Amino acid sequence: KHGARDFFTNNMDSMAKAYESTTRSISLMLSLIGSIALMVGGVGVMNIMLVSVTERTREIGIRMAVGARRADIARQFLAEAVAICLIGGAAGVALALLSGTVFSAFVKEWHMVFTPGSIALAFLCSTLVGVLFGLMPARKGSQLNPSEALSRD
Repeated sequence: KHGARDFFTNNMDSMAKAYESTTRSISLMLSLIGSIALMVGGVGVMNIMLVSVTERTREIGIRMAVGARRADIARQFLAEAVAICLIGGAAGVALALLSGTVFSAFVKEWHMVFTPGSIALAFLCSTLVGVLFGLMPARKGSQLNPSEALSRD
């Protein structure tokens, strides 16, 4: 009569679709935020490793002068980058477990679920970030000329 509906109906199918759409949007946004955080963390690790290569130029030169191969130097810096990322991954998992438990204690309707697979995925991502962002510093360290590295001070 007045242009407004007097009543409306919802069926469970439309409500389920709306819930699924909202959940998908939130999941996508959280994935995007997580990806950005991984990139920022990876760039931070790369910068730390580049500084490490620069500060340890003389050490690299000495190691190469006594027989270390370029692959040995690269492997060392890659291992260090992965170790840094795994420590960060362990701290992240511990913080997630702690905050999830605290959150669940306050919000009784929501239960945080942590599966061994999700924890393994977190460590896998940490390892991949370490390898990918450690490649450039490892390559830079392994490409140093031993005589130039020893002459720097």
